[in-house]
Amino acid sequence: MKAELYNQKGEKEGVIDVPENIFGLSWNPDLVHQVIVSLMANRRAGTAHSKGRGEVRGGGKKPWRQKGTGRARHGSIRSPLWIGGGVTHGPIKEKIYDKKINKKMKNKALLVSFSKKAADKEIIFLNDLKFKEAKTKEARNLFSALKKIKGFEKLGERGGRTLTLLAEPANDLARAIRNLPQVDAREARNINALNLLSYKYLLIPKETIKVISERFIK
Repeated sequence: MKAELYNQKGEKEGVIDVPENIFGLSWNPDLVHQVIVSLMANRRAGTAHSKGRGEVRGGGKKPWRQKGTGRARHGSIRSPLWIGGGVTHGPIKEKIYDKKINKKMKNKALLVSFSKKAADKEIIFLNDLKFKEAKTKEARNLFSALKKIKGFEKLGERGGRTLTLLAEPANDLARAIRNLPQVDAREARNINALNLLSYKYLLIPKETIKVISERFIK
């Protein structure tokens, strides 16, 4: 499968062969939805908790005697019927929200998402990604140059959030890129479908393609 290759000045360098089993797959919305829902569920901390009548303070003594007062009978002021009492059917911290998803499905959803981005022309393949200095100014110059490419005028702006996938953990380079608003940089081997689809555009240096292939294709 062929794709256009650009340099850091936004100039076309030629074409590159990209793996069809990463960037040429058919869209599978059902699979992607199932994986995204599971990934979001697994992020939930499950810390919300409301106290039941056995956990709130007080209520050891019967408010008034059972009969003869003319009032309704009550056994505790901590009943859910009372203000300040326990909560019925509220959230509890023991609830587990995790959803199991197998590795093959998770990887396939990611690859299908790459293919969707490629089909929608939302990926820029770079010949190389190196800065003279790991400075935010260098990152800003890079994105300004890449905005000249037709279809990527909003790259790194509001409505054009951009993710840069790095082949290795280049901390200084990633930090320089992340300092820009609407832009992020992540190591490719740690990416998933939820991360990927949270962004409009992708920047993928050609060396990163090998990392993706080795990490997610078995």
